Amino acid sequence: MNVQFHKMNGLGNEIVVIDARDGGFALDADAARLIGNPSTGPGCDQIMVIEPGRKGADVWTSIWNNSGEEVEACGNGARCVAAYLFKQSGATQLSMGTLGGTIVATDAGDGNITIDMGTPRFDWQDIPLSEEIRDTRAIELQIGPIDDPILHSPSVANVGNPHAIFWVKDADAYDLEKIGPMLENHPIFPERANISLAQVIDDKTIRTRVWERGAGATRACGTAACAIGVSAARTGRTGRDVMVHLPGGPLRIQWREADDHILMTGPAEFEFSGDINLSGSGS
Repeated sequence: MNVQFHKMNGLGNEIVVIDARDGGFALDADAARLIGNPSTGPGCDQIMVIEPGRKGADVWTSIWNNSGEEVEACGNGARCVAAYLFKQSGATQLSMGTLGGTIVATDAGDGNITIDMGTPRFDWQDIPLSEEIRDTRAIELQIGPIDDPILHSPSVANVGNPHAIFWVKDADAYDLEKIGPMLENHPIFPERANISLAQVIDDKTIRTRVWERGAGATRACGTAACAIGVSAARTGRTGRDVMVHLPGGPLRIQWREADDHILMTGPAEFEFSGDINLSGSGS
């Protein structure tokens, strides 16, 4: 089975977009791993499969990590899907259904896309956590010695998927490849979590590095930037309009006071298109 794909990226977050609106194709874990592995496919962090709209949304997008796991949300991937559809149709706004909820994309001009990511969730059941914690601005979680932990007291939030944000003085001072898997799979997170190291520069600027659940260290993670932006404002570290600088570049995060919706603005770039044979993947 030959399937056409479009290789894109959002701030270096490698995305493969597949347009399956005509039906007859559904991704599975084997195919996702084949596509995501650069030795067997185009290689990427996430695969976004565009399907016919459901639940009132213009389109539905299934989202898969390169590990073969279907996930709820991908902010950078959503911008890539929107850029692809805007270029194809000439539209400047669309709604996109995902497992994490319906989001709205708008062409912001100059190659940028704004995604309305909806409202964040902070209750422990919604993140989710494995035990009741009333104040999720700083939960009791640490690694390292009790009297001198390496990291501690993260803020947690759900912006379509679960996130834990550790506030640090220097985001580069930690071995993310070592601590990322440990924290992602900590028992407090029954569905695992995305892990961020966030360094507040001033009330409008944050530097961060992200360990993405199921994908590992990444150059950019849109939902992490959203979780960082709202958590920084919620804990009084910044205002509600910040630039979150990831290794791949900056994303503007606005947490709109009128309705608590998160607006994420950043670029999406086309790299190339091609076909891949998925006959041996089980699809």
